[in-house]
Amino acid sequence: MPEVSRVIDVPPDAVFAVLADGWLYAGWVVGSSHIRDVDGDWPDVGSRIHHSVGPWPLHVQDVTVVRAVEPGLSLSLEAHGWPLGAAAVGLTLVPHGDGQTLVRMSEHIIRGPGKVLPEAVQALIAKPRNNESLARLADLATGKHARAKNGHPRP
Repeated sequence: MPEVSRVIDVPPDAVFAVLADGWLYAGWVVGSSHIRDVDGDWPDVGSRIHHSVGPWPLHVQDVTVVRAVEPGLSLSLEAHGWPLGAAAVGLTLVPHGDGQTLVRMSEHIIRGPGKVLPEAVQALIAKPRNNESLARLADLATGKHARAKNGHPRP
């Protein structure tokens, strides 16, 4: 299963705060272009983000569903995104150093035409995109954490 990781200079709760805000999903997930709706109980198991994938006007309306969650520690998603199908995405947050978080992100296609791709090909597709997703997640978490520390809780 292709996996990437990144150390982010904020504690795990600050990273999870971004993951727990479904409206920020398109801000860190490469390929997601527009959030149409977020279930009110996001990120509870079974809750969904209704989003578009791809550039306008060629985007496809799809969803991402929470499959498992441990607040502050991990989030497992089933991300739908044609043309490849659906992927299992795992995010794990590990305390690292003084106030930092090691974020691990894994992804593999579980359904659809992309499932026939060998793991090496899936990795060629997923790793660069997921490295960029973690870079964006780091920026959002760092900015949101800095604003909260300075008394400005909203992004």
